[in-house]
Amino acid sequence: MDSLPPLQTAFLFIIPLLLLYGVVSQHRRKLPYPPGPRGLPMIGNMLMMDQFTHRGLTNLARKYGGLFHMKLGFSHVVSVSCPEIAKQVLQVQDHIFSNRPATIAASYLSYDRADMAFADYGPFWRQMRKLGVTKLVSRKQTESWASVRVEVDSMVKAVAANTGKAVNIGELIFTLTMNITYRAAFGSKNDGQEFSKLLGAFNLADFVPGVRWIDPQGINKRLVKARQSLDMFIDKVIDDHMQSKIEVNGCDETTTDLVDDLLAFYKEAANATGNEDLHKPIQLTKDNIKAMIMNVMFGVTETVASSIEWALTELMKNPDELVRAQQELASVVGLNRPVKEIDLEKLTFLKCTLKETLRLHPPIPVVHHVTYGDTEVGGYNIPAKTRVMINIWALGRDPNSWEDPERFRPSRILDDGAPDFKGNNFEFIPFGSGRRSCPGMNLGFYALEMTVAHLLHCFNWELPDGMNPSELDMSDVFGLTAPRSSRLVLIPSSRLLCPIV
Repeated sequence: MDSLPPLQTAFLFIIPLLLLYGVVSQHRRKLPYPPGPRGLPMIGNMLMMDQFTHRGLTNLARKYGGLFHMKLGFSHVVSVSCPEIAKQVLQVQDHIFSNRPATIAASYLSYDRADMAFADYGPFWRQMRKLGVTKLVSRKQTESWASVRVEVDSMVKAVAANTGKAVNIGELIFTLTMNITYRAAFGSKNDGQEFSKLLGAFNLADFVPGVRWIDPQGINKRLVKARQSLDMFIDKVIDDHMQSKIEVNGCDETTTDLVDDLLAFYKEAANATGNEDLHKPIQLTKDNIKAMIMNVMFGVTETVASSIEWALTELMKNPDELVRAQQELASVVGLNRPVKEIDLEKLTFLKCTLKETLRLHPPIPVVHHVTYGDTEVGGYNIPAKTRVMINIWALGRDPNSWEDPERFRPSRILDDGAPDFKGNNFEFIPFGSGRRSCPGMNLGFYALEMTVAHLLHCFNWELPDGMNPSELDMSDVFGLTAPRSSRLVLIPSSRLLCPIV
């Protein structure tokens, strides 16, 4: 039997493939978007933007489900607030959901996304992430930063000087974390910026580009002012470090900080050669260095400060848990000396207290991703370039995953099979999960442990003006983070039997 000509043979394979592609494409076109609130023509759901907070999105999820869809102008937006969908987004299809939104604020404040926090997923991001993890925020690097211990000791002394008086502990905590970060990064201190509010704000110009020049919310002016202040500070820091290297004439220095590490890598990358792009070191520019510094400055300062303040707030609201945490400290450490770093691993209940705080008050309550291409989740169509809002706050309070989810109960972390926050239990991901999980997790938790352990061990605490624990204000302010709406004020009294030096 004669064989078919090559062209006909090819058609026998191509035509079924084309038919299959048509069926699949038709099926995908028929897939609906997830359910969600009905929008208006042209503007979609823009009039609902005041509800795009962690609490507002949770309320909407109760009506429309753990995956719901909205339109902002011509842009698709979906919200995720149940663990099963979060697993699809952050693990099963992580490669599709691995980009970050290129908002006006993120692009401008990160020097056109020259960093690891906002850069699109790809070779550049992978190498920036590797640089950040290995040289900036690894646990080994964290423990070598004497600034953590120095600043915690300084804060303890400040509190000790005001025993018996009302102390704005929230302000002290923010100053502490800012000083830890800035001293470790730059060898100096500086005032904070309003980056969290700008990065967390919903800007109409992100969804309706034609209104950017109008600046209806006044965000552009704030961005310029914040960036100018940052540029002046970081440029001076970099110049000072480069000058100091010249002055020591190549001699080894015993103390280095984040900027020293970045500049050293900058020099190494500039001198290195490679044959393959994937293995060739990235060529750092000054903007890369500045953007990485910005990541650490604002990624650590506000998130850790908020977590420390919420931990103390929850303990003051739940005095039985406070007593148990202090009893463990007295048993493990004793009242004749302060807490040491080697004590932290033995403080099991303290760790549970901090993890329970992170469940109820994640450092970043809503994490934003963008789809790389078209995909399907839960039987629904998710188009390319869809903004995905993952409600970490709602996941930690999911009633199907947690018993009595609104209650602060640290002992639940001791239960068999209790989830951990490393990113594989999607009902508890305060540091995110997958490719874009927080690289500063170890640094953040280390600073959280050190600070709370010292404050609980060195002092007893009371609420001012005879306030009852049930009267504590538990409201928050939404931005990139969600700190308390008012600073925590407490009255300390000495607890140790030895002087606080």
